[in-house]
Amino acid sequence: MSLNNLNMHCISIDANDLKLIKELNYVPVGLGGSDFTDEWIKDNRGINITEKNKWYSELTFHYYLWKNEIKSIDENTWTGFCAYRDFWVNEFEYYQYLKNTKSYQLNNRNRYNEIKKIVLQEVSDLWKNYETIIGDELTLENVKLMKVLKYGKLALLRNPKAIFKFGRSIRWHFDMHHGNAVLDKAIELLENNEKKDFKKYVRENTSFNRGCMFICNSKKIMEQFYNSLFPWLEKCEKIFGFNLEGYGKTRIYAFLAERYMPYWFKKHSKFLVWPILTFNIPRKKIKN
Repeated sequence: MSLNNLNMHCISIDANDLKLIKELNYVPVGLGGSDFTDEWIKDNRGINITEKNKWYSELTFHYYLWKNEIKSIDENTWTGFCAYRDFWVNEFEYYQYLKNTKSYQLNNRNRYNEIKKIVLQEVSDLWKNYETIIGDELTLENVKLMKVLKYGKLALLRNPKAIFKFGRSIRWHFDMHHGNAVLDKAIELLENNEKKDFKKYVRENTSFNRGCMFICNSKKIMEQFYNSLFPWLEKCEKIFGFNLEGYGKTRIYAFLAERYMPYWFKKHSKFLVWPILTFNIPRKKIKN
C-alpha cells in the first residue's frame, strides 16, 4: 500500500508484528524461517539468497527486490525501508530531533504506545530537493575509554589516534567489533571508482548513518546502489566465507553494507539526513 507516494517496507523476522505493520499501512516483509502468511512479502520468492539470511540479515530482501521488482517501481513513489523496532519519524518529530539531537533517542525510545503518532506516514515537503533520505548518524567519539581498552586493544594498534575521541574512525570501530583488518580487506575488493573514496571515508569519519535503511525516489539510483553493493559482497564471501561465529562476525556482510550504504548515497545522490527512532519494544508480543 502506498501512503501519499510513500511505499514503506517494514522488515521483520517475527510474524507477530503483522498487526502493527498493517495498522501503519506499511508493507510487511518477512525474513527467515518464521511462519509468514501470504500477507507478507517474503525474501524466498523469485531469484533470492534467502539461505544467506543468517549472514546478510535484511539484505536478503534488498537482494530479492533488486533481482525481481526494481524495474516495476513507480518513479513517482518514494520507496523506503524500516524494521520492526527501527522507524523513521514524522516531520513534527524531525523538528524535535533538530532541537535536541544528542538526547532525542534517549528521551523518546520508551514512547512505544505512541508509535502511530510518531512514525512517518507521508512524504515531507522538506524532501522536494532531495533524492535519498538516510538515517541520523551514530557518533563514535563517545565510546568510553574503558571499553576501548577492554575490547579494542588490537584495533588501537592499527589506529593509535583512537585513544583520543577525534581519532575514533569508522575503520577503528569496525576493527574493534568485527575483526582487525576485515574492513580493509573488503575495501580492496571494491571496483576502482569506489575503492579510494570509501577507504578515505572510513578513515576520516567518526560517525556513520544508522542501519541499512534508506528512502529513495529514484529506482535508477537504487539499482545503481544494488549493482555496486551485491557484487562486492559476493567477492567478500570468497575471503570471509560463512564459517563465522559471534554476533560481530556472523552478520559481517550486513555490517559491511551498513558502512557502505551512507557513503554511497552521499557520493551518488542528493541526500537529506532524517532521524530513525529505535523503540524499546515491550516484552509481550503483539498478537494478530
